[in-house]
Amino acid sequence: MTVRDLDPSEYGPYFRGYISKVGELPLVESLDQGKQNTLQFFNALPEEKRHFRYEAGKWTPKEILLHLVDSERMFVFRALNFARTEDAVLPGFDENEFAANSNANERSMQDLLNEFSSVRDATIAMFRSFSDDTLKRKGTANNSVLTVRAAGFLICGHEIHHRDVISERYL
Repeated sequence: MTVRDLDPSEYGPYFRGYISKVGELPLVESLDQGKQNTLQFFNALPEEKRHFRYEAGKWTPKEILLHLVDSERMFVFRALNFARTEDAVLPGFDENEFAANSNANERSMQDLLNEFSSVRDATIAMFRSFSDDTLKRKGTANNSVLTVRAAGFLICGHEIHHRDVISERYL
């Protein structure tokens, strides 16, 4: 199953931009390739850019990396709920509050990358375990419909989006 198999009714309009960034790989392969690309990207990030803010109030690359981890955990939580519960309804989360309380800038880049890698490995294992029927199940998150498989592709596209932002505005 690839992103082309998704119907736009499987996710809210807000997520369209993220999902449109995902290539043609099947979901699990896309998650794995994203892991490799993100690890390489952040490992290559110059030390002097890791705490850089291109504008007051914007996140540093370290905060963005931990935002990817936090967001992935939230999207996985949603996917698991929708996979196991009929028509689950879940609230949204405030990513700015999460970032403000993350302490990402006090952690080493290697520690953040280790956490990212561990979370991604668990995400891949979970999505690999789902049947085709389970991947099509849906629920509501933050007042928007979302299928299990769309949540997986959302993780991939969200990750690409933030790597692109760092490349364009921080480097």
